[in-house]
Amino acid sequence: MTEPAHTASAMIPSRTRLSRNIRDALIFAAALAVLLIVAWLVYRPGLSGTFLFDDFGNLPAIGASGPVDNWATFWRYITSGSADPTGRPLTLLTFLIDARNWPADPWPFKHTNLCIHLLNAALLCWVMLRLGRHAHLSARHGAAAALAGSALWLLHPLLVSTTLYIVQREAMLPATFVLCGFLCWCTGRDRMDQDRIVAGWIWLLAGAWLCTVLAVLCKANGALLPLLIAVAEFTVLRGNAADPDKAMGAPGFRKPEVVILGLPILLLAVKLLAGIPADLHDAAINRPWTIGQRLLTEPRVVMDYLRLLWTPRATSYGLFNDQIQASTGWLHPWTTLPCVLAVIALIACGFALRRRHPFIAFALLFYFAGQVIESSFIPLELAFEHRNYLPSLFMFWPLAVWFTSPREPARALRLALLGVTVAVLASLTWSRSSVWGDQWQQALIWGKVNPDSPRAQSYAAAAEESLGKFGAAIHRLRAFAATHAPDQQIALNLADAECRTGAITPATWNMVLDTLGNTGSGATEIYTWFADAIPKAERHECKGLALATLKEALAAYRANPKLGIWPGRKQDIDHLAGLIALSAGDPREALGDFNRAVTAAPSSAAALTQAALLGSSGFPRLGLSHLDYAATLPVPEKRGFNMPKLHRWVLAKQHYWQDETNRLRATLTMDAARRAATTPQG
Repeated sequence: MTEPAHTASAMIPSRTRLSRNIRDALIFAAALAVLLIVAWLVYRPGLSGTFLFDDFGNLPAIGASGPVDNWATFWRYITSGSADPTGRPLTLLTFLIDARNWPADPWPFKHTNLCIHLLNAALLCWVMLRLGRHAHLSARHGAAAALAGSALWLLHPLLVSTTLYIVQREAMLPATFVLCGFLCWCTGRDRMDQDRIVAGWIWLLAGAWLCTVLAVLCKANGALLPLLIAVAEFTVLRGNAADPDKAMGAPGFRKPEVVILGLPILLLAVKLLAGIPADLHDAAINRPWTIGQRLLTEPRVVMDYLRLLWTPRATSYGLFNDQIQASTGWLHPWTTLPCVLAVIALIACGFALRRRHPFIAFALLFYFAGQVIESSFIPLELAFEHRNYLPSLFMFWPLAVWFTSPREPARALRLALLGVTVAVLASLTWSRSSVWGDQWQQALIWGKVNPDSPRAQSYAAAAEESLGKFGAAIHRLRAFAATHAPDQQIALNLADAECRTGAITPATWNMVLDTLGNTGSGATEIYTWFADAIPKAERHECKGLALATLKEALAAYRANPKLGIWPGRKQDIDHLAGLIALSAGDPREALGDFNRAVTAAPSSAAALTQAALLGSSGFPRLGLSHLDYAATLPVPEKRGFNMPKLHRWVLAKQHYWQDETNRLRATLTMDAARRAATTPQG
């Protein structure tokens, strides 16, 4: 009878441990749920905001070829992306959660963005928990540090401009798959440690390869996942979680990890290096700086990112970065060299601290590895806040580990400081989120925060015009123009503002001509301005704005040496010339302009649009003539795989352009016959 008693007594501690583990897990889950609810409440004021800037350049694709309510329109939409070679189809797919047609309500889009942000925070907490176990944190310390680290990231105000800017779902979803990749990788390592080799290989491949593919289908910087996992292996994953005696200083990668991580990292390096010639070419043509100047500038930008991350505030630059001046030398501006040295020093610290302080090393090296694509030589714009969303995931984990350390002294003080820090971050994020919920207040605040940004001042002036404050808008734009280099946004918005008061002044018109003749950017804004100005000139709504003066402005734009080599911009200019000719009552000249436009960049969409314009203006035979001319032009094909090429294949398989052309031809033929029948013979 002694053996059962002995067994029963032995079972009591085991049951106690199980009960304690269940209790700790429930407390952990409840704390995470509370954190997510707090974040939801903090972000809720921003959900009432509207679409902004790049939203209008991307989201209308949802209804570009009809409502996405059948497979044909689905495939046309999902392949319509042009950003990155992949077109980011997974991101496009998620937009269908919120709308199937365009125009649409912005609230569902923002709601989904916030849900993704909360999901990322939950995944981040889980990843920190797993990594903390591998780094030999105690169960309770690891759980507390994971909750604190995810809270500091989730509630950071710098991430508001990513979460509430709808199109930047493209920056959020790669982080989702990066975190999923880390979870798969940790599971694979555990299986390897348990000698479950096949299962380990499967999980490791899922983490490093499958999740990388999914992340890349959201945005190109998802390709960094294998490099980010390698950073973790180099720091917090060194050693064996199953054997605490093998601490952080143990030899690093095992053979499976080298094989699985090495190949995608090598492919990423080859891809980046192979793209340098094209990047040099694009920067020389499309940017006011060279690749070398960008490389000198990015350390300044990255150090400013770090300043914003570690000294959070209720306002920041928001979506505006055009006030940043590129570095033209090591000391021009003088902050260039110190920032270069600071970045090098921080990276060196990451390597130096990997044994004694692996959490700090991991946070530093993860951050800089996460900036490799967007903050290096690729000729993107110099800065954007959303580029910190993925790299900053683990930025505050070392601080969280320190805050939640069970060691004395001052443990209570550290926990109190953690509570105050989280509360301050939540307050700042709520304040910034409230601004995002009020479009016009947002525009005016951004104008104040970014006094040297042409975009911010133009946006603030547009807000003042919408509020009926035309004088304030004109004063703002004139004051900026008086103290800054000429900019097409300022000139064109000033012309619009003056038109709203009755007349464009000669000085403003000269500014318009000067900027159109010298600008190296702003093609979309310029095209939109001309397209809006032509009907105003035709209706004589504004003194100083006539079809003849618009023709003069278009001639200045056409003569701009910085724009003439781009086929798409040539097409825009000739298309606008055709619109002016149609408004002036010269359809033959319009036909010539439209023919030149479609010759510059042959496309069925452009040809159909222009033929329809000729037809709706009362010249269906000219519309048919334009279609006939466009049919003789070969459409150029880009080499290699890219989403636009796949999109054209989908359209061809569906006979989309052929059907659209046949319908337009039928309409134009009927209109031409009707006109011929009703035209008096003489």
